[in-house]
Amino acid sequence: MKLGEYGFVRTAAAVPRVFVANPMKNAEEIAALVLKAAEEGARIVAFPELSVTGYTCADLFGQSTLLQGAEQALGRIAEATGGCDVLCAVGMPVAADNQLFNCAVLLHGGKVLAVIPKTFIPNYGEFYEKRWFAPAGERKSSTVRLLGAEVPFGEDILLRCSGTDVTLAVEICEDLWMPIPPSSRHALAGANVILNLSASNDIVTKSDYRRTLISQQSARCIAGYVFASAGLGESTTDVVFSGHSLIAENGRILTETAFDAESNIIYADMDAEKLISDRRKTNSFMENAGTPSYRIIEVPFRPERDVTPRITVDPFPFIPQDRETKTGRCHEIFRLQSAGLSERMRKIGVKRAVIGISGGLDSTLALLVTVEAMRLLGLSPAAVEGVTMPGMGTTGRTYQNAITLMEELGVTKREVPIREATLLHFRDIGHDPEQLDVTYENVQARERTQILMDIANQVGGLVVGTGDLSELALGWCTYNGDHISHYGVNAGVPKSLVRHLVSWYAETTENKRVRDALLDVLDTPISPELLPADEDGAIAQKTEDLVGPYELHDFFLYHTLRNGFPPKKLLMLAKMAFGQRYETKVILHWLDTFYRRFFSQQFKRSCLPDGVKVGSVCLSPRGDWRMPSDASAQLWREALQEAAKELE
Repeated sequence: MKLGEYGFVRTAAAVPRVFVANPMKNAEEIAALVLKAAEEGARIVAFPELSVTGYTCADLFGQSTLLQGAEQALGRIAEATGGCDVLCAVGMPVAADNQLFNCAVLLHGGKVLAVIPKTFIPNYGEFYEKRWFAPAGERKSSTVRLLGAEVPFGEDILLRCSGTDVTLAVEICEDLWMPIPPSSRHALAGANVILNLSASNDIVTKSDYRRTLISQQSARCIAGYVFASAGLGESTTDVVFSGHSLIAENGRILTETAFDAESNIIYADMDAEKLISDRRKTNSFMENAGTPSYRIIEVPFRPERDVTPRITVDPFPFIPQDRETKTGRCHEIFRLQSAGLSERMRKIGVKRAVIGISGGLDSTLALLVTVEAMRLLGLSPAAVEGVTMPGMGTTGRTYQNAITLMEELGVTKREVPIREATLLHFRDIGHDPEQLDVTYENVQARERTQILMDIANQVGGLVVGTGDLSELALGWCTYNGDHISHYGVNAGVPKSLVRHLVSWYAETTENKRVRDALLDVLDTPISPELLPADEDGAIAQKTEDLVGPYELHDFFLYHTLRNGFPPKKLLMLAKMAFGQRYETKVILHWLDTFYRRFFSQQFKRSCLPDGVKVGSVCLSPRGDWRMPSDASAQLWREALQEAAKELE
């Protein structure tokens, strides 16, 4: 797989076993790691601060012998890596303007492309850098002579990597610790990958602080961040260096390492396309930019070769995989849902809620949320009018679960059968009851909504909507039927997450009958129950047989809306996430279905009632997703078919 075709670039943080004041020996270690990185398909590699000489040389930095040896070692690195299509950043002292600078030297194809000096020089605690080095702000020249050539010199340099979506910048160690790090300015100037060459020693808790700092800075910059820190070989006198190196992407730590006795390298495939998409969506990002002046240097990467991706694709992007995190997330979402409903009722002065209870997943979660909202309002659960409306396809299993939940949760229970009213309506409009078509189904859905609205008028209440985010994305709801409510508590919750929320509630409730009912709801096939049951009285109409697996559609929805990924990339990611469960042709079929339904059903989303937003992906036409109701899906479906042909 060619990573660049999908917007990815392989980055690396390398920690050589440093031999202090032995530049040529260090050059051998560095060159070996560059060659190794090249074999692994890395295109960008960062090394630690002053890795050519060693960070802890102290007053030896004043010796011309060491400085000359460093330049000779740089020449050795350039020579040894000249055939590599890798952009590497190594640290070394560089003399310029009658001063000495702590620099990152960037090489590609055996040539020095740029020299970037450290901006902020620490001189406190165990650090004495101002004794030897000048800050970048004191440079006078814009070029410096290295290996017999004049090369760009300064902190105002960006490197644009051909054949990738990457624009790269560099800062050095202490720079990151500042209130406004240079990387902030670099990002506003266009850099979406930041390298940090560091010699950050270790003391108790510093690794946690460093991890948080890198995570937050990558998030603020909406950038990738490669942090390479000096290893154990630098440890001397009173300080220990662990080689704690990390690679982060927009707030998420992708990989890290520390305390390796020998030379080590870590890799991560960064999604530069996603970073660019996130910046475009966050349109306040560039309001900070001003008019920075930067020099742009082109990195002439050759066409990349196929590599095995180092990408971990979460098949359930809406659901944390860690059990403890998932429990906390479910609790937080449940609080958001119930708080949203309770505040709506408080502000409009309504003290009763009306909700249709089918015994299915969505209405079950909505009922649990509504009961909690009553608690927040200081009202009895009896203020909830739970209405079960048996119809043509209602089964004994779902009916009994609905009754049990209403009774055990203490809500006011109502039963309004709709069979006779539906048959009467069929007669009035001249529809044959034996014709099990969309009219047959939607008459029932609209009859139920009418009943709920009328009961709300009776009791002075608010109709709570039960439809979820996945159904809205696919248009799997009846226009002016279950599509309508006064407030939708599940509107921001995808189907896969609904399941986990109900499961979480079942695990935490102390009521055994409620727990048993919830577990049976979870075990029941998802269905609108609008068609007659089978001969055994079981559900015959199964939603996922008709529109496809919700786990696939939720995956498609997340990456389409949150990341703006094109069909080719989405298909590739879906194959990586679900390849063990679904054949490629199955994934392809349901992805095409997703595009077709998502585009054709926008008219239902354009007039949605208010509902709770719980995550970064939502379809409210007021705050999240605005789309023409008549937009064409042709471009997306054609791109998907082209991607499918490439797989043949």
